[in-house]
Amino acid sequence: MKRRNFIKKAGITGAVLGTTPSIFAKNISAISNLKKSSLPIAIATWNFHEATLRAGELLDKGTSALDAVEQGVMVEESNLKNTTVGNGGAPDRDGNVTLDACIMAPNGNAGSVVYLKNIEHPVAVARKVMEDTPHVMLAGEGALQFALQNGFKKQNLLTEESEKAWKEWLKEKKYKPIINIENHDTIGMLCIDKDGDIAGACTTSGLAYKMNGRVGDSPIIGSGLYVDNEVGAAAATGMGEAIMKSVGSFLVVELMRNGRSPQEACKEAIERIVKRNDNYNDFQACFIAINKDGEVGGYSIHDGFSYAKYQDSKNENVKCKSYL
Repeated sequence: MKRRNFIKKAGITGAVLGTTPSIFAKNISAISNLKKSSLPIAIATWNFHEATLRAGELLDKGTSALDAVEQGVMVEESNLKNTTVGNGGAPDRDGNVTLDACIMAPNGNAGSVVYLKNIEHPVAVARKVMEDTPHVMLAGEGALQFALQNGFKKQNLLTEESEKAWKEWLKEKKYKPIINIENHDTIGMLCIDKDGDIAGACTTSGLAYKMNGRVGDSPIIGSGLYVDNEVGAAAATGMGEAIMKSVGSFLVVELMRNGRSPQEACKEAIERIVKRNDNYNDFQACFIAINKDGEVGGYSIHDGFSYAKYQDSKNENVKCKSYL
């Protein structure tokens, strides 16, 4: 080949190759944009559709993710028909309604209360702990004293219905966790606002007829809830003891940090719980997760778990896959 023709062809090839990266960059950008979901988004464990509706509508108005998760779970804390959260929650074996809750902000700040009595909205107290004290967690009488000092009103949380069910239980005192009881349990909520910031909250009255003083995973940062605004967030529900021993929500977020999708991360976290607990047939454990791009996922040990999702003014219940 003559030198002139070689240079000519080489120049053409170089020109083509020179344009290739920009073409690829455009394609990669397009693929990346397709993966991102429209914001804002609110998801919550179980079919707590009223809670996600409340949070979602606030997000649509420009409310922050932190305000939205707090207001969203407060819907269930006030729901007297929900015997697993807040007012009307099932008591412990001694007849005490004790509440646990935590909340996490996009900046990584966190607040929590455990074994709190006589206050309808423990998640709001947890936020006060986060924002107005140097601490992360307050417990028992200290948490109650703090709540009263900050204007929260003391009230009886044991409804007639819950008291009647407790007294019926006392006749035999059989204690065994019921899988998917009434198709709901702890409410864990995760929100991404229009600015892409992520926050989460988790609140519960715990296992019905638990031992006095028992605290589960819900108020434990990293177990019942974890938020990393650079990566995503996760929340748990089910048998708290199994979730605590796996530091489950933190695990889900770290798996997403290492490239797993929310669905893959939830599945792997459940598989680890199954591997470490020979009695996994006897209890339920579930995770929900959302990543920075707005992708969501959920997974459980047993069939029957679902999560509520609000996005694009649509509020729906999403059934999750399960190990069994």
